[in-house]
Amino acid sequence: MKMKKYIAPSIAEAMKSIRAELGEDAVIINSKVVETKKLFGLIKQKHFEVLAGVDQIEVKPKVEQLPDLEVGLNLSASTTQPKLDEKVTSTDVLKKELADLKSMMKSIQRQSVQSQYPELFLPIVQFLKKQELSEELITEISDELFVHYQNSNSQMTQKQMWEQVELSLRVKLEKLSFGGLTYEKKYINVFGPTGVGKTTTIAKMAARSVLEKKKRIGFITTDTYRIAAIEQLKIYANLLQAPLEIVYNAQDYQRAVQKMENVDLVFIDTAGRNYKEGKYVSDIKELIDFRDMSESFLVLSLTSKEKDMEIIIEQFNDVPIEKFIFTKIDETNSIGTIFNLMIKYNKGLAYYTDGQEVPEDIQEAKLDVLLDLFFQGEFK
Repeated sequence: MKMKKYIAPSIAEAMKSIRAELGEDAVIINSKVVETKKLFGLIKQKHFEVLAGVDQIEVKPKVEQLPDLEVGLNLSASTTQPKLDEKVTSTDVLKKELADLKSMMKSIQRQSVQSQYPELFLPIVQFLKKQELSEELITEISDELFVHYQNSNSQMTQKQMWEQVELSLRVKLEKLSFGGLTYEKKYINVFGPTGVGKTTTIAKMAARSVLEKKKRIGFITTDTYRIAAIEQLKIYANLLQAPLEIVYNAQDYQRAVQKMENVDLVFIDTAGRNYKEGKYVSDIKELIDFRDMSESFLVLSLTSKEKDMEIIIEQFNDVPIEKFIFTKIDETNSIGTIFNLMIKYNKGLAYYTDGQEVPEDIQEAKLDVLLDLFFQGEFK
């Protein structure tokens, strides 16, 4: 590992130098604040000493294998050459060890920088953890706050610190898309695993389209695995006086689309399955035509584990998901997971649901409202 010590007036300046010289893969091994005195001790000056390092893998030049020469002895017979799979295995082990080392150093880096935070930061960091914001986001936001705190000569009020934290999170989110149906696309594909309230969410979206936008709608369901789901959608279709087509295969799907020529919006309810298994996503891709006139949403429940949601999202990598829809926000005390997943997967947010009533308990996503929900009036 290549290591070097950097001296700078702030952590931010040190990080700029480190990135410029060692690259984005560099990690901070240690950092400390050093105070120097000038003019016989009358002037005190602070600066940061940061020890950073970057992994370096030595690549040995390839040496051509000389042909076996039989001069008295067959040298190739007595020399054991490593097998190809052994080389691959040893490379994989080395990569894993380097990844583990990098992870450990990043953890040390976080602890080192956080140890320099003033005690005033503690309630903020604890709040972000309570809201289940990811460790990576907490670190980024806290470090940005620390830089502003240093630049203000430690003169920030508690309210100003909260406002800076809100601004940091806002900047990370405002590049993403917020808002519901565009009403520019005819086919609305809605995906989601079993138990997230997908069919009820579709009914809420459809009812609002009829009542608020005066749209003519229709339903297509591919969820032939659960009779209860079909019956539930039939009830909503009858209430909204909308046609419903049940689809078992690709031919059925094409016929259903033809029957929906005279409606403005077609809501497609896909089968709720265990989408941790990739084969179910493959079935969807074979069945549904992701044409230009469609937009797709992935429904996830905030009562699920974040790791489980990540697995499901990654299974849908090859499906053109525009935005997330999160359900059951009323059943949780923290919404940091919403921001974690949006930022990690660069996806927008269409709606979140906060109850079972149709069509009342669904809210079109707005950044300002979500930030208010997240901070719960901490600094207002």
